[in-house]
Amino acid sequence: MARHFDLEEQEQIAQFKHFWGTWGNLITWSVIVIMGALAAWNGYRYWQARQAQQSVAMLDAVQVAAQAKDLERVQQIFGDLSKDYPRTVQAGVAGLLAGQEFANAGRWKESQAALRWVIDNSSDDGYTSLARLRLAGVLIQEKSYDDALAQLSASFPPEFAAVVADRKGDVLDLQGKKQDAIAEYRRAYDGLNEQLAYRQVVQAKLDALGAGVPVKEGA
Repeated sequence: MARHFDLEEQEQIAQFKHFWGTWGNLITWSVIVIMGALAAWNGYRYWQARQAQQSVAMLDAVQVAAQAKDLERVQQIFGDLSKDYPRTVQAGVAGLLAGQEFANAGRWKESQAALRWVIDNSSDDGYTSLARLRLAGVLIQEKSYDDALAQLSASFPPEFAAVVADRKGDVLDLQGKKQDAIAEYRRAYDGLNEQLAYRQVVQAKLDALGAGVPVKEGA
């Protein structure tokens, strides 16, 4: 009985040796690859968390500098943030904030640079759209009307349609294209919720052009 068990055991050992000789290297390398992938993934998650923490701290610093109206500090920190952490949400927010602060100070070129950075680098459609709208406003201030219209002719999410139409109306009005401006203002008016105060602003623009708002039948 013991001899039969020995032969069976030897056969199993021989089968295992044959199996390992055939597949051993593949199994070993597969384990190495899997362990390496796990280590890389853990390292990537740690790197992401570190980036998020540092970018949040830098955004806070930009906001503090903006509140203090220290625009040189805003420029410096945003420059570092956009260089070191360009793909973070915080970099996009900082770019919008920097663009707004420079515009408020009449520093149009620096405002343009910050907003164009957001347009070129942000992966968030909302941030990109907001940057285009603000950039169009800056270009209007610089009387670069064709460039402003080019920004407003880009692709926008549907929820921006009315605001984009209103801004287009502003540009066209400044270019002396009254009828085109009226058409855009009406598009904006129709696209805005009637409860919004912004709609009244658009109505005032139409009134100023002598267009008014068409009264609906049965109203």
